[in-house]
Order: sequence, then C-alpha cells, then structure tokens
Amino acid sequence: MLVYFSKDWNGEPFQLFGPPHVVALLIILAINLFLIYGWKNPSPQARRIFRFTLAGVLVIVESLWHWWNWSIGDWSIQYMLPLHVCSAMVWLSALMLVTENYFLYDFIYFMGIGAASQALLTPDAGIYGFPHFRFFQVMMSHGAIVTTAVYLTAIEGFRPTVKSLARVALGMNLYVAFIMIVNAILTSNYLFIAHKPETPTLIDAMPPWPYYILVLEALGIVLCLLLYIPFAIKDWQAKKLNPTGF
Repeated sequence: MLVYFSKDWNGEPFQLFGPPHVVALLIILAINLFLIYGWKNPSPQARRIFRFTLAGVLVIVESLWHWWNWSIGDWSIQYMLPLHVCSAMVWLSALMLVTENYFLYDFIYFMGIGAASQALLTPDAGIYGFPHFRFFQVMMSHGAIVTTAVYLTAIEGFRPTVKSLARVALGMNLYVAFIMIVNAILTSNYLFIAHKPETPTLIDAMPPWPYYILVLEALGIVLCLLLYIPFAIKDWQAKKLNPTGF
C-alpha cells in the first residue's frame, strides 16, 4: 500500500464515518479494549517495550507532520507550534511514557482523552482521505494519545483523584491565559480563543466571542467529571464495603 504525501490530493476525500474512518476507529478501540480487559499481568520488560514503542510512535508521527507541512510550504509559527491541546498532549504523552511522571498523568488522562477522542470522532483531515499521510497522521497521533492514557491507567495502575480535577482545572486556566498572550504576540489562534476557527466546527453553534470560551470551559469541566465518574463509583463502592477504612 502506498502512502501519499503530496499537497495536491486527487484521491477520495476524507469522509466522516466512511469505511476507512470506521476501520481506524475500530482498530484503536480494539487496542484499548485489549489493554483494559485482555493484557493480564504483563512483565516489566513487556511494559517497557510497549511504553517506549508507543512513545516512539507519538514522536515519529508528530515529527513527520511537521516535516510534511514544512515540505509543502504550510509550516508557520502562527499555526504549527505545539500549543493546541492535542499537539501539546502528543509530547507530554511521550514524555510521560518514558519518565512515568505522575504529575503529567492528570493532564494526559483528562485533557488527552477528552480532546483526542473528539478529534478521532471528528478528525480535521481536510480533503485528505485514505491512504494519504494526513489521514494516517490524524488517526494515529490522536489514537496514541488516548491509548497512552488508557495504558497508564489500566496497566501501570495510575488513576485520577479529586485533587487531579482541581489541578487540571487550575493548570488549564493558567495555560489559557498564557496562550492568550501568545496569540496577541503572534496574531495566532491557538486553542481557538482569539476567534472562532475558519473551518466549520461545533463552535459555530456557540455564542460569539468571547462568550463561547466560557461554553468551552463549561463543556471541559463536564467532560472531566464524566471521566472521573468510574473512579468515584469505585471509591464509593470500596467505602461502602469497608466503611472503617481498615
């Protein structure tokens, strides 16, 4: 199978939930279901190989994405810095897989799953359908972010806490403030907080700037709470079975 890298694409355009998109989603789902239910008690060596392989996939695919944009003349400081949530999560996920730094886990679990899962369901692939590089890049990079969070939780035993929610909420609001300054300096639109995206998105259905930013933040809080529910239920059940804590 040939993978095409040309800027001008005459093949099949990307089709939302078309066969290639659905197959890619099913592959990512199968990998993560295997991590949750199928991979029992892997050896330390097997875990290490998986972690470094997944980190390598993240770094290589993202590096190729930058190389491709540079080669076709589309790389710019206003667009390609790793400041969007998923772009930042690629590098943080790779770093977390190598270092197992617990501080990074909270952001990878909540923001990685939250943002990357949305990007998988509604990929920003433009006109580039299968088997163009852009199709593989958008599915592999976002799929690897989700897989990182699932792996760290299901296999390595990391888990979020109530403090994680507060840490992520504070951290992301500080990050948004930082990106506002970056956007003002570079006249960029990282995080889509300077104005709505030029391409059609769900943000178009939200109130005008700056009010849609508040809507996005509210949605982010709801999503984080939903991602925490399984652990809250588990803690509640454990407390119910052992109220004394001993």
